[in-house]
Amino acid sequence: MEIILKEDVANVGYKDDIVTVKSGYGRNFLIPQGKAVIASDSAKKVLAENLRQRAHKVEKIRNDAADFASKLGSVSLTIGAKTSSTGTIFGSVTNIQIAEELAKKGFELDRKIIYIKEPVKEVGNYKALIRLHKDVSVEIPFEVISEK
Repeated sequence: MEIILKEDVANVGYKDDIVTVKSGYGRNFLIPQGKAVIASDSAKKVLAENLRQRAHKVEKIRNDAADFASKLGSVSLTIGAKTSSTGTIFGSVTNIQIAEELAKKGFELDRKIIYIKEPVKEVGNYKALIRLHKDVSVEIPFEVISEK
Protein backbone atom coordinates (compact mmCIF):
# COMPACT_ATOMS: atom_id res chain seq x y z
CA MET A 1 0.00 0.00 0.00
CA GLU A 2 1.37 3.41 -0.96
CA ILE A 3 1.01 6.22 1.55
CA ILE A 4 2.17 9.81 1.95
CA LEU A 5 3.70 10.52 5.35
CA LYS A 6 2.45 13.60 7.19
CA GLU A 7 5.31 13.48 9.73
CA ASP A 8 8.61 11.69 10.28
CA VAL A 9 8.12 8.04 11.22
CA ALA A 10 11.12 6.08 12.48
CA ASN A 11 12.29 3.30 10.16
CA VAL A 12 9.62 4.21 7.57
CA GLY A 13 10.43 7.66 6.16
CA TYR A 14 10.29 11.39 6.52
CA LYS A 15 7.49 13.92 6.17
CA ASP A 16 6.07 14.18 2.61
CA ASP A 17 7.75 10.94 1.46
CA ILE A 18 5.71 8.50 -0.59
CA VAL A 19 6.45 5.07 0.85
CA THR A 20 5.14 1.55 0.49
CA VAL A 21 4.13 -0.21 3.68
CA LYS A 22 2.16 -3.32 4.49
CA SER A 23 -1.53 -2.59 4.24
CA GLY A 24 -2.30 -3.54 7.85
CA TYR A 25 0.37 -1.18 9.20
CA GLY A 26 -0.96 1.63 7.03
CA ARG A 27 -4.68 1.05 7.65
CA ASN A 28 -4.49 0.16 11.34
CA PHE A 29 -1.75 2.42 12.64
CA LEU A 30 -0.41 5.17 10.37
CA ILE A 31 -3.66 6.49 8.91
CA PRO A 32 -5.75 6.40 12.16
CA GLN A 33 -2.91 8.09 14.09
CA GLY A 34 -2.84 10.89 11.50
CA LYS A 35 0.72 10.09 10.48
CA ALA A 36 -0.13 9.30 6.85
CA VAL A 37 -2.74 9.48 4.08
CA ILE A 38 -3.37 7.12 1.20
CA ALA A 39 -1.32 8.10 -1.87
CA SER A 40 -4.12 8.54 -4.41
CA ASP A 41 -3.52 10.39 -7.67
CA SER A 42 -5.11 13.59 -6.34
CA ALA A 43 -3.13 13.40 -3.10
CA LYS A 44 0.10 13.00 -5.10
CA LYS A 45 -0.75 16.09 -7.19
CA VAL A 46 -1.47 18.14 -4.06
CA LEU A 47 1.82 16.95 -2.52
CA ALA A 48 3.79 17.88 -5.65
CA GLU A 49 2.27 21.36 -5.69
CA ASN A 50 2.95 21.89 -1.98
CA LEU A 51 6.56 20.75 -2.37
CA ARG A 52 7.05 23.07 -5.34
CA GLN A 53 5.67 26.05 -3.43
CA ARG A 54 7.79 25.55 -0.34
CA ALA A 55 11.03 24.39 -1.98
CA HIS A 56 12.86 27.57 -0.97
CA LYS A 57 11.70 27.20 2.66
CA VAL A 58 12.96 23.62 2.75
CA GLU A 59 16.32 24.72 1.36
CA LYS A 60 16.61 27.37 4.09
CA ILE A 61 15.78 24.81 6.77
CA ARG A 62 18.40 22.43 5.35
CA ASN A 63 21.03 25.20 5.32
CA ASP A 64 20.18 26.18 8.91
CA ALA A 65 20.50 22.54 9.96
CA ALA A 66 23.89 22.31 8.22
CA ASP A 67 25.09 25.45 10.03
CA PHE A 68 23.90 24.07 13.36
CA ALA A 69 25.61 20.74 12.58
CA SER A 70 28.92 22.51 11.97
CA LYS A 71 28.59 24.17 15.40
CA LEU A 72 27.74 20.84 17.02
CA GLY A 73 30.65 19.10 15.30
CA SER A 74 33.15 20.73 17.62
CA VAL A 75 31.32 19.73 20.82
CA SER A 76 32.63 16.94 23.03
CA LEU A 77 30.64 15.85 26.07
CA THR A 78 31.61 14.34 29.40
CA ILE A 79 28.84 12.57 31.28
CA GLY A 80 29.21 11.48 34.89
CA ALA A 81 27.48 8.29 36.04
CA LYS A 82 27.37 6.26 39.22
CA THR A 83 29.55 3.20 38.73
CA SER A 84 30.68 0.11 40.55
CA SER A 85 34.32 -0.53 41.38
CA THR A 86 34.73 -2.42 38.08
CA GLY A 87 33.53 0.50 35.94
CA THR A 88 30.04 -0.82 35.23
CA ILE A 89 27.33 1.84 35.28
CA PHE A 90 24.30 1.43 37.52
CA GLY A 91 21.63 1.78 34.82
CA SER A 92 22.78 3.24 31.50
CA VAL A 93 23.43 6.51 29.73
CA THR A 94 20.60 7.45 27.37
CA ASN A 95 19.73 10.20 24.95
CA ILE A 96 18.11 12.09 27.83
CA GLN A 97 21.46 12.63 29.57
CA ILE A 98 23.07 13.64 26.29
CA ALA A 99 20.29 16.19 25.64
CA GLU A 100 20.78 17.60 29.16
CA GLU A 101 24.55 17.94 28.68
CA LEU A 102 24.02 19.66 25.32
CA ALA A 103 21.53 22.03 26.98
CA LYS A 104 24.19 22.95 29.55
CA LYS A 105 26.49 23.88 26.66
CA GLY A 106 23.77 26.03 25.04
CA PHE A 107 22.38 23.59 22.44
CA GLU A 108 18.66 22.95 23.01
CA LEU A 109 17.72 19.74 21.17
CA ASP A 110 14.79 17.36 21.32
CA ARG A 111 15.97 14.05 22.77
CA LYS A 112 14.06 12.14 20.08
CA ILE A 113 16.57 13.14 17.38
CA ILE A 114 19.54 11.78 19.37
CA TYR A 115 20.47 8.16 18.65
CA ILE A 116 23.05 6.07 20.50
CA LYS A 117 24.30 3.14 18.45
CA GLU A 118 25.18 0.72 21.24
CA PRO A 119 23.97 0.55 24.85
CA VAL A 120 26.18 2.55 27.21
CA LYS A 121 26.68 0.35 30.27
CA GLU A 122 30.36 0.94 31.07
CA VAL A 123 32.78 3.82 31.50
CA GLY A 124 34.43 4.78 28.21
CA ASN A 125 34.17 6.73 24.95
CA TYR A 126 31.08 6.52 22.73
CA LYS A 127 29.40 8.36 19.86
CA ALA A 128 25.86 9.64 19.49
CA LEU A 129 24.19 10.45 16.16
CA ILE A 130 22.06 13.59 15.99
CA ARG A 131 19.68 13.84 13.03
CA LEU A 132 18.89 17.50 12.50
CA HIS A 133 17.27 17.06 9.07
CA LYS A 134 16.70 14.11 6.81
CA ASP A 135 19.83 15.10 4.86
CA VAL A 136 21.89 16.48 7.78
CA SER A 137 23.21 14.49 10.71
CA VAL A 138 26.25 14.84 12.94
CA GLU A 139 28.12 12.48 15.29
CA ILE A 140 28.97 13.77 18.75
CA PRO A 141 31.67 12.00 20.78
CA PHE A 142 30.98 11.65 24.48
CA GLU A 143 32.89 10.19 27.37
CA VAL A 144 31.29 8.47 30.32
CA ILE A 145 33.22 8.91 33.57
CA SER A 146 32.68 7.74 37.12
CA GLU A 147 31.10 10.14 39.63
CA LYS A 148 33.22 9.72 42.73
